[in-house]
Order: sequence, then C-alpha cells, then structure tokens
Amino acid sequence: MSEGSQGSSLAFGQVVIGPPGSGKTTYCHGMQEFLGRIGRKVTVVNLDPANEAMPYQCAVDVAELVTLCDVMESLNLGPNGGLIYCMEYLEANFDWLQEKLAAFKGRYYLFDCPGQVELYTHHNALKNVFAQLAKWNFRLAAVHLVDSHYCTDPGKFISVLCTSLSTMLHVELPHVNVLSKMDLIEQYGKLAFNLDYYTEVLDLSYLVDHLASDPFFRNYRRLNEKLVEVIEDYSLVSFVPLNVQDKESMRRVLQAVDKANGYSFGDREHRSLEALMSAAVGADFHFASTLAVQEKYVHSRDKAVEEEVMDL
Repeated sequence: MSEGSQGSSLAFGQVVIGPPGSGKTTYCHGMQEFLGRIGRKVTVVNLDPANEAMPYQCAVDVAELVTLCDVMESLNLGPNGGLIYCMEYLEANFDWLQEKLAAFKGRYYLFDCPGQVELYTHHNALKNVFAQLAKWNFRLAAVHLVDSHYCTDPGKFISVLCTSLSTMLHVELPHVNVLSKMDLIEQYGKLAFNLDYYTEVLDLSYLVDHLASDPFFRNYRRLNEKLVEVIEDYSLVSFVPLNVQDKESMRRVLQAVDKANGYSFGDREHRSLEALMSAAVGADFHFASTLAVQEKYVHSRDKAVEEEVMDL
C-alpha cells in the first residue's frame, strides 16, 4: 500500500485520549457496543503499550510491536520514560501500523491511547502518529476524557481547563472534551455551581472568587486570574457530560464526535439509532440537554439526603 493510499474512500474514527483513570478503555468498550447495536462496523486499535486487560474486542494491539514492561526492563526506564520510548518506537514503525490497519478497510476506528498527559501537551510522537493517519485518509476526532470529580474542586478544575486547552492546541485534531463518570459525580461531593457552568465553561471569575475563600488559594489569586484569562481568551474549551451506561448520554457524545470529524451516516444507521433510543426512552425521544443531566444529579443528591434523614 502506498504512502497516501489507505484507500480511495475516507476512514472515520476517534482517538480516545486523557489522563490515567479517566475511563478511556471503558469508553472504548462502551462505544464499541453502542456503535455495534446501530449497525456501524467498528475496529478498536489499542495504542497503549501498558494496557494488558482489555474488555473490548481488540483488532490491532500495539503490544504486538512493543510493550511498556519490556522497554522498562531492557532499557532501565521508568513508566513515563518507557511510554515516551514506546510512542517514539511506534512512530518509527509506521509501516507496521499501516499493514495492520489495511486489513480493516471500511470500518469505523476507535484508537485507545496511553494515559500519559505529556504525550498530548508537548511531546510530538503521538501527534505525529495522528498526522500520519491523516495522510492515510483517516478523518479523526480527539475525544479527550476528564474525570468529572474535578468539578468538585475549583483548583483542580482550572488545572483541567489548562490541560484541555493545551491538548487541543498541541494535538491539532477536531476535539470533543468529555466529562466522564457522570454517574458517580454525586459521590465526589456537592458542586459549587450548576453543572452547565462546568460543561459550558461560563464566566470563570466566579470560580476565582470561590477559590479566594480558601486561605491557601487566596495567596494565588493573581495567578488564577491570569490562567482563567488565557482559557477565556481562547474560548475553545467546553465539555460534554458522559455516563457510559446511559444510551442517551452515549448518543449525545457520538453526535458531537460525528460532527467534529465530518462523519455522516446513512438512513439505515439513522433508523437503527432511532429504534435503539426509542426502546430505551420512548417514541417521543429527543436529545437530552445538559439540564437533563443536571436534574439527574440533583435528584440523586436529594435522594441521598432523604435516605440519611430517614436513617437518623
């Protein structure tokens, strides 16, 4: 297969990125099942050399080329240095990846990527892999997962916003930021603001004021103000809430991704998707807004309070 000929037709898919523990592998598993039920043929590609337990059906596994364990043992590297070496090794062996992907033409691709943040913020190996895939006629969207528990800590949320913005600018792909594990958010504590404040990244000055109420962060108010200014000046970061076990939530994320990478589905898949969602929520189904997710969160929180009162 020649350099620019992954096939005359375009190949669409997602590169699933994010920090460790954000739910990337779980997302790939859930999205593979969801897409399969609406008739989209899916190929999952594991690009994480440290991923040993994969719940999904993996068609292409980078472990066949290089593993983190072997690199750490043979080169006496730590996990961070080992992952960077593995991605550089993958970059140096594009022909291996090209040959593996050639066996799955006409599929929709999910790329499960490593969880080292540096790979998406300033190191170029994985970025170059994505650029090479684009040369092979892949039209990819980056799905950047962030654990929703960061919303409960204003300081951590500002850090997440900075990381998300840096990733968007460095990776250079159409981007969908996702707040994962929304079904667990009530376990992390009460949010200072409504959920849409975090998903839409509204006026962040309120977040700085909230931080200033903490004696520790009061000393860093000027720094936080400048960080917030950078985020707001770019005006790029927003989030889609996700609960992998909720079909409604999965559909909303898929809609955002399909819009980002330019994928357009035919009538057959559209009917399958509508049938799947109608079976779940009724024939009058419509896309749920962030407000619906917020209502679920509030209802769950109020129910927990009622149960505590009853126990007393």
